[in-house]
Amino acid sequence: MPEQGARHVIMLRSLVFLVVFYLNSAVILLLGSPLLLGPRRWAMEGLKFHAVTSMWWMKVICGTRVEVRGRERLPAGPALIASKHQSAWDTFGLVPLLRDPAIVMKEELLKLPVYGWFSRKFEMIPIRRESGPSALRLMARESAARVAEGRDVLIFPEGTRRAPGAPPAYQPGIALLYGELGVPCVPVALNSGLVWPRRSILRRPGTIVVEFQEPIPAGLPRREFMTLLEQRIETATSRLTGTAPAAASGASAVPTAS
Repeated sequence: MPEQGARHVIMLRSLVFLVVFYLNSAVILLLGSPLLLGPRRWAMEGLKFHAVTSMWWMKVICGTRVEVRGRERLPAGPALIASKHQSAWDTFGLVPLLRDPAIVMKEELLKLPVYGWFSRKFEMIPIRRESGPSALRLMARESAARVAEGRDVLIFPEGTRRAPGAPPAYQPGIALLYGELGVPCVPVALNSGLVWPRRSILRRPGTIVVEFQEPIPAGLPRREFMTLLEQRIETATSRLTGTAPAAASGASAVPTAS
C-alpha cells in the first residue's frame, strides 16, 4: 500500500537521522572540547554551529524545514524569551535565532559528562524544581546576572514538553522572572511537536514554524502579564498546529549550514 510504504520511508529516514544527529553531536563535542578552555563566546558559537548543522541534516534526511516569523519583533536589548515547548528540537533549534541566549534548564543536566561541562561553560541557568521557592530565587538571581551582561534569557514557561493540543500548564517561574528582570518578554509560538514528536523517534517531513509574538512590556501586574502571555502563545500555537485558520506574516529563513 502506498500509505504503508510512505510510513516505512519516514521511519527509515527517522532512524538514519537519529544516528547522524548523535554522531554529529558527538563529533562536535569531541572536536569542540578545546573551547572549554577559551572564552565563553567561542563556546556559544560552537553551540550555534551544532544547532545549524543538526537542522541542515534534518532537512537533507527527513525533508524537514524551518520557517521563522516575526524575528524583527525581538528587542534590541536583552529580553525574557518565553517559548512554547513541544519537542526536544526547541532546546537547540531556538539558539541560533537569539542573541547569546542563556537557557533555563534542569540542574541535573549539568551533572552529565561533557554536556554538563559545556552547559556550565555557556553559563546556562540551572533550576532544581523540587527545591521550591529557594530554587526560584536562585533562578531569578542567575537570570538577572545574565541580563546584566546583555544576554537574552530563554525559558519554557510550562517547564516540560507538551504535545500539540494538550491543555497549557504554565508555571509560576515565568511570572517571577518577568517581575524581577524588568525587561520585555517575547512570547514564542511554534509547532515543532507535529514534526519532531516527544517520546518518539519519528521525524516527519514538513515545516517547523517558529513565530515570535509582540513583546509584552515590562512592569505589568502579574495577573495581566500571565493572561497576555498565555493568550499570545496559545492562540498562535493553536493556529500553527492546525486547530485554527493559519495566517502567515513576515517569514524569514533560518540560518543553515552550507
